[in-house]
Amino acid sequence: MFLVYALGGAALALAAANRLLPVPMARAALALERKRARLTLRQASLPYLEGGSGDEVLLLVHGFAGDKDNFTRIAAHLVGRYRVIIPDLPGFGDARRDPSARHDMATQVENLRAFMAQLGVERFHMGGNSMGGFISAEYAARYPQQVKSLWLLDPGGTDEAMESPAFEHYHTEGRMPLLVPAADAFEALMAACMSKPPYFPYCMKHVLARRAVADYPLHTAIMKELVGSPGLQGPITTPALIVWGTDDRILSPKGAAPTKALLPNARLIMMEGIGHLPMLEATRRTARDFLEFQRELGA
Repeated sequence: MFLVYALGGAALALAAANRLLPVPMARAALALERKRARLTLRQASLPYLEGGSGDEVLLLVHGFAGDKDNFTRIAAHLVGRYRVIIPDLPGFGDARRDPSARHDMATQVENLRAFMAQLGVERFHMGGNSMGGFISAEYAARYPQQVKSLWLLDPGGTDEAMESPAFEHYHTEGRMPLLVPAADAFEALMAACMSKPPYFPYCMKHVLARRAVADYPLHTAIMKELVGSPGLQGPITTPALIVWGTDDRILSPKGAAPTKALLPNARLIMMEGIGHLPMLEATRRTARDFLEFQRELGA
């Protein structure tokens, strides 16, 4: 009986700390998540997570308003076969904020190229979600000799992908869920991005919402820059796996077929009932599909 009371008291204490001390609790939760995924936080020209070992390197690139930890959970399924590297792009996550810098696709490609050169990695597999998928495909288009394969999760890059509720709202009213002007708008971002969101404790939502609000002016400017960027140009002959959630409200599933047309060596998987973030909504299935794709390539 004492054990029951002790456990109950501990649970209540954790619940209280989750609400009363959200910042340290979020740090602890994030550290635990990274430890479970066998990822270590490192710093080069960009802050990044790294885990796994071996000759095969997998570079993962987050999307707009995201960060490196968008891939932490799925990395746990990948570090057994790959040296996984997950940076924060300039303007996001723990990376530097410079309102005078450019954040268009071409610039982010060069940021990543310099980052990988600094790590001494010449050839690698590359994956990305949303904006990160667009950047990954653009990287392969510019430097095909470096990219062994592509893994594109609900990527941007086509006009059809932007025929979505989020971008229609952006073009008509200048607002969208990815831009968070106040903390109470963060729940709308979560709802718009995911049809099947995983559990996020209050402390994580609190910290992420606070950061999103602080980034609102910069991210609003970056969004205008990205919307004006040229689309993806093909053909890109790198072997690719394209994954798209049928319920994506940020980048329309109508972009899947045009994206595949730009990548003649691509395979397309449509994930029923999944939104914009397959790696968070259906982590195991998304990882399994990627590993199967890699086995087919002989990687």
